[in-house]
Amino acid sequence: MNDLILNANTLPEPLFHLIEADKVRVKKEGRLITMMPLEEPFDCVAGLRGMLAGNTAISVDKFLERKHADKELDL
Repeated sequence: MNDLILNANTLPEPLFHLIEADKVRVKKEGRLITMMPLEEPFDCVAGLRGMLAGNTAISVDKFLERKHADKELDL
C-alpha cells in the first residue's frame, strides 16, 4: 500500500494533540499502521532581506530604480 498524507486536523482529538505537525504520513505494513509527522521544508527565500526587509509594497520598477541609483553613486 502507498503512504497516505493526511491533514493532522482530521485526526481524533487525542492523536491531534500528540502530533506537532500540520500533516501526517500514514503507512500500513501488514497489520502495523505507522503515523509520522511531516515537516514542511524551510523556505529560505520566503522573506526579503537587507534593505528590502519589512517593505512589502516595493515594486520591481522601484527596486531597479534604487539599484541603478546605488550604482551611480559607486561611480
